Amino acid sequence: MKATDVARRHTTPLTNPAYAPVVPRFTDREYLNVVYRTDFDALRAVVPEPLEIDEPLVRFEVMRMGDVSGYGPYTEAGQAIPVRLGDERGEYLHAMHLDNFPATASGREVSAYPKTVGAPRLYVDHGALVGTLDYGTLRVATATMGYKHHPLDPAEAREQIAVPTFMLKIVPGYDGRPRVAELVRTRITDVTVKEAWTGPARLQLFEHVLAPLADLPVREVVSASHVLTDLTLAPVTPVHDYLEAS
Repeated sequence: MKATDVARRHTTPLTNPAYAPVVPRFTDREYLNVVYRTDFDALRAVVPEPLEIDEPLVRFEVMRMGDVSGYGPYTEAGQAIPVRLGDERGEYLHAMHLDNFPATASGREVSAYPKTVGAPRLYVDHGALVGTLDYGTLRVATATMGYKHHPLDPAEAREQIAVPTFMLKIVPGYDGRPRVAELVRTRITDVTVKEAWTGPARLQLFEHVLAPLADLPVREVVSASHVLTDLTLAPVTPVHDYLEAS
């Protein structure tokens, strides 16, 4: 293979790419969102500067992807933290666990999503919408919400899931020091809200050393939503370079 051909490849393994070279379109992406209050000090320990925290809130989410171009169906769960960068409010993606390797690899390599392994589920059980996350054989999180109790304004649902998103992109160099260390920003685009509901909810987080969601403990459930959408993920844009700032 010629050197010029190598430079045109976008992923490894060289002759068997880990993911398709597509901009994924999500059809029937279903969310269970539970916003809860946690400890301010716990948030300060994980949210990187220059992001700022106004309220000690976390959004636990379970997302069932009905169909995704390039990846197929899969499920994902994690935590997003409301933050502010200057005058712009958004969310910092703190943790994402999913059951699809191509989506994990592309999220980490092409973008900066903090994706790792996990076994999330989203289903209905005796009148409750249930979202769970297991790591290996152990339960990490269980969320329950009353199934379609009250309609939610589609504009409010869209605002919940389409806020600016901030993430850390860290790529180590061969000497062990960071080669890339950036804060990046993205946003969900082309959103169509098909259904949106709210209702009572509960959330339990369980201690696990490799999935430390419980390090942001649940003190009070603030709100919950159940949303069905179609959407597209936009490319990321760097907003802060930690190597230049150091």
